[in-house]
Amino acid sequence: MRYAAITDRLKDLGGDKWAIHNAARARMAKGEEVIELTIGEPDITPDPALIEECVTALRSGRTRYSNGRGEAGLVDALVETYRPRMPDIGPENVLCFPGTQTALYAVFTALTSDGDGVLIGDPYYATYEGVVQASGAHVQPVPLHMEHDFELQPADLASAITPESRVLLLNTPHNPTGAVLTRDTLLALGELCIAHDLWIVCDEVYEALIFDGSFASPLEIEALRERTIVVSSISKSHAATGFRSGWAIGPAEFTRRLLPISETMLFGNQPFIADMTEAALRGNYPTAALLREALGRRAALVHGLVQQVPGLSSRLPAGGMFIMIDVSGTGLDGDAFATRLIEEHGVAVMPGSSFGNEGLNLVRVALTVPDADLREALSRMGTLSRSLLAGAA
Repeated sequence: MRYAAITDRLKDLGGDKWAIHNAARARMAKGEEVIELTIGEPDITPDPALIEECVTALRSGRTRYSNGRGEAGLVDALVETYRPRMPDIGPENVLCFPGTQTALYAVFTALTSDGDGVLIGDPYYATYEGVVQASGAHVQPVPLHMEHDFELQPADLASAITPESRVLLLNTPHNPTGAVLTRDTLLALGELCIAHDLWIVCDEVYEALIFDGSFASPLEIEALRERTIVVSSISKSHAATGFRSGWAIGPAEFTRRLLPISETMLFGNQPFIADMTEAALRGNYPTAALLREALGRRAALVHGLVQQVPGLSSRLPAGGMFIMIDVSGTGLDGDAFATRLIEEHGVAVMPGSSFGNEGLNLVRVALTVPDADLREALSRMGTLSRSLLAGAA
């Protein structure tokens, strides 16, 4: 039987990247003890008052069809939320989606097609390659260097741009490295995008989780607004990953063209979840502050412990839910180290190869477990590292 080309483009870009995570879950299902440090699932629940907003909306009958743009109350809340960065924003600049992932898929369907290039800092989030290649475009990786704290360097971007380049995909704070782009860096990157007529798509889902310093968005730079699309959600800021409620903010012409694609995909989100999302945006919930404090503390804890382990090194992330650890000093790459770590020591981390070629010698550690579990995990990583170095002696 015949299949569409998209099935070949994406055949290795789905669950295969999560093999270690899936292996950990299989072990746990058998009753084995595993310290799971693979995914960015907050270890706190959404605020009870926010859950109540959703339940109240359900009970009041907010279960009927919505529309392609989004529920009016949520759209208005998003306009108010983004107005400080985009003074002339209106409902025509907003589209709602079930999560950032769906928003990204729709956005790249609208912006790219066969042969187009999308510039992405490498390492990059595991699903980015899939949302790019689904449209027929291809990833143009731009190396992110540990010595620069993984912040995308304008010179590296300039070297990666080709005539095929159509979009620069940014993610700040960055998954998997925790890098946060400064306004000065965004200005420099933006100048290159203007010079080469590139769109900027910025995934800002970790915006509320910066440990130190301030957040900067290309949307707040007037010269970049006509070419900038921001995507985000309440998944991280409100620990509401399973509710799948996100959005895209962009130029009116862009959202006008994107709307039929969105309507073809899903024709509206669930109104009761939209009501909860509106409440999240308008309310003053402590979830993000609680997460920010815990994640920042854990990042410093893990970074400090890594410095005590021969063969391992790391940089302190500036935000997000993860820290990257370089394991090349042990003599293994990230895949081999992650495999040995779960099989011999019961600790599951993501191998850096899941995030691009620049991550081959790295592993990603999620900071979403209690401090005691992180200490134990680093102790076991130290045991593996020391045994590898002793064997090589």
